[in-house]
Amino acid sequence: MFYRTDEKHGLRHNPFNALVAPRPIAWISTLDRDGRPNLAPYSFFNAVSYSPPQVLFSGGPRPAKRGESVPMKDSVTNAGETGEFVCNIATWDLRERMNASSAHFPAGVDEFEMAGLTKIPSKLVKPPRVAESPVHLECVTVAVYPTLSVPGFAPNLIVLGKVVGIHIDERVITDGIVDQTKLRLLGRLGGHDYVCVNEVFAMRRPD
Repeated sequence: MFYRTDEKHGLRHNPFNALVAPRPIAWISTLDRDGRPNLAPYSFFNAVSYSPPQVLFSGGPRPAKRGESVPMKDSVTNAGETGEFVCNIATWDLRERMNASSAHFPAGVDEFEMAGLTKIPSKLVKPPRVAESPVHLECVTVAVYPTLSVPGFAPNLIVLGKVVGIHIDERVITDGIVDQTKLRLLGRLGGHDYVCVNEVFAMRRPD
C-alpha cells in the first residue's frame, strides 16, 4: 500500500508508530517551578551523541480537537523552565507502573505516588529518580526546539539534554558490560503494543 501522510491511511492504528520501532522509553522525572515532582513516559526518545553524551525526548499537547486549548506536557515545560530532568529507564518489571504514570493527571499531581513508586535524590540535578528503575540518566537541558505542526494544532517540542551523570544498578552488569538480558528494556511499538529485550546477538562492523 501507499498513502500520503496528509491523507487518511485507512488502517486501525497509525502505521508510522509501528514502522519506526521499537523505540526506547524515557521515563522523565522533573520538578516544576514550585518544586513539585512530575513523572511521565516518552517513546519519542533516543541518544544523539557520545561526547558529550546527549539525549532528546519530544512531547506535545495531548490529542485535542482543532483549535482546542490544551497545555503542553508537564515534562517538556518543566525541563525547559528549570533546565533539568532525569531519564529513568523503563523495564519489563516496571511496565504496569510506567503505564500508570502516563495517565492525564492535573498539573501538580505526583505521578510517583499515583504509580506507587519511590523517589530518591539525584546527585547532580534536583529532580528525583525512580528508585525502582535500574538506570538513571541525570540531564541538564541544552535547548528546546519546536517541530513542524499541522495548522490549528500546537507542535511537539524537542528537549535536548546533556547527560551529566549515569546510575547503573550493579545487578545488570556482567563482566563489565551492561547485560541487556538482565536489564530487559521496554520498547514502544505501534498501537498498544510494546516489546521486551530478551534476546541479544552480536555483529561486528566490517571496519
